[in-house]
Amino acid sequence: MIDKLTILWTSGDEDIAINMVFMYVIKSNTNKWWKECNLITWGPSNKLLLQSKELQDLLREAMDLGVKVFACRRCAERYGIVEQLEDLNIEVIYTGEPFTEYLKDESCRVITI
Repeated sequence: MIDKLTILWTSGDEDIAINMVFMYVIKSNTNKWWKECNLITWGPSNKLLLQSKELQDLLREAMDLGVKVFACRRCAERYGIVEQLEDLNIEVIYTGEPFTEYLKDESCRVITI
């Protein structure tokens, strides 16, 4: 049974973040469409998240609903923003291997944005 969702968010576009990424992940958890929802921020999305209070509010809402949020440590290190992401209660990890596991997991769907 496919009951897990992982969203890989790489876009630096705020409109996409508000009207797709967070809209869907919040509604998914509110309506219990998936047993588990994960959000991985990777690349430009990490920088965008730190620049927008609205996105930070949506992030907190998603996390309060049970969405697990991870940030790519390598990207965060390159941008010099590891501590700022951790201050948002995001788990900053090397995401290559966990993301590969999500892709291989037959009970998981992966969306990349």
